[in-house]
Amino acid sequence: MFGLQVRYLSFFFGLIAILSFFNLIYSYYLNLYLNLDTYYVTLFSSLGLGILFYKINDLEKKKSIFNKILTVFFGFIFIPLILSIPFYFSIYNLTFINSYFETISGFTSTGFTIFENIKHIDQSLILWRSTTQWIGGLYFLFSIIFLIDIYDESFKKSLTNFFSFNSSEILKQAIKIFLLYSGITLVIFVILNFFSIRTFDSLNLAFSLISSGGFLPTNDLSNIIKENSQIIVLSLLMLTSFFSIFFSYNLIFFKNRNINFLYEDLHLIVYLIIVLTIFFLFFSFNDNFLNNLLAISSSMSNIGFSLELNKTNTNFIYLILVIIGGSFFSTSSGLRFIKIYSLFKYSLNQILSFSRPKNIFMNKLIFTKINFDFNEINKYFLTIVIFIISLFTLLTFLTVSGINFEDSFRLSILTLMNTVNSSSYGLSDFSFNNLHFLTKYCLIFFMIVGRIELLTILLLLKKFLFKN
Repeated sequence: MFGLQVRYLSFFFGLIAILSFFNLIYSYYLNLYLNLDTYYVTLFSSLGLGILFYKINDLEKKKSIFNKILTVFFGFIFIPLILSIPFYFSIYNLTFINSYFETISGFTSTGFTIFENIKHIDQSLILWRSTTQWIGGLYFLFSIIFLIDIYDESFKKSLTNFFSFNSSEILKQAIKIFLLYSGITLVIFVILNFFSIRTFDSLNLAFSLISSGGFLPTNDLSNIIKENSQIIVLSLLMLTSFFSIFFSYNLIFFKNRNINFLYEDLHLIVYLIIVLTIFFLFFSFNDNFLNNLLAISSSMSNIGFSLELNKTNTNFIYLILVIIGGSFFSTSSGLRFIKIYSLFKYSLNQILSFSRPKNIFMNKLIFTKINFDFNEINKYFLTIVIFIISLFTLLTFLTVSGINFEDSFRLSILTLMNTVNSSSYGLSDFSFNNLHFLTKYCLIFFMIVGRIELLTILLLLKKFLFKN
């Protein structure tokens, strides 16, 4: 099929069929019959496509990395079409563009919504919204592994304790990732329940937190989180999508106590401590530090949740945290802290080398013996350039479409970083339902760009700029 490795996508259609079946059971159990038929349509459609895609034999025995990129990009467009069926055929008379916008927003773990009052939505459809995030987060992780050949060797080394890159063990490794992802989701769900959060809300939040998604099962987080202990535990659980998805496994089972398996997460811990210290010392005199803690964790993990904050002086700081992002092998977005830190240290060493030419400055990260070379630095720099170009392009389009410049700037960053709009960024009252359909298509495109930009740009770099 045009060089696509469609068997890779068949797993996700099968997963959609299973989750559709669970949604049917949930609807029957709670007598939620309003949108029942839509899940039957989704079940049989996804099951049929899963079988069809699995049966298709690829014409070429060996696929290029470019074919893999096309496959991943095709998945980001086509899988949400199936996931949008319950929205489109629901009783809420959603147009195709609104249904697809809601689904893409969930699948890319962004969290923008066209629903203005969540409490009027059927519970089964609220659960389905959260499900789109969970599937999207898993798809993103699989895509990183699927395209692992285009990444830096230093990042691949941090996976070798958990993951084998032997092509004959692809199924085994896929199952390991699925079980780890599902296991962490279950742990989050149990912990939230333990802290007296309603079971339905705990399940939806668990789907959102593990996937770095922004959908809430209610209009406002304050309707769910009411105690200080709940704020603390939610803030800590949001960090599961800030650190590497393999962090907990490597922390417990890493071989021979090799610190290289944890080097990125150790950098992130130091980064987190520094940010928390700065906020505690300079931004928490007249406000509850726990609200800042939640907003910090939410921004760093690209989730975007917040309790109501009316502090415009920290909006820009939270946006900076959103741009920096978290771990490379997490479900969060962002430019990735380790890349920005590496680029900063390399640039600083270059400046010092001119002022002190007799000294030797090592381009080595702390907590590890790994050195980054000039090719990697070029990739990091180009990633930032691409982000700036994308930001300027989207900002221009949104401004021309009638959105004021300040809101367009904030919305552009949140779109490219796949982070939900909230009071932390001064956009909690922004309405997506009334946007022009062309603006919605533009946001859809850039939500996908925010998810796959690093995957595609690194391929182009390897193919065109770093040939031996």
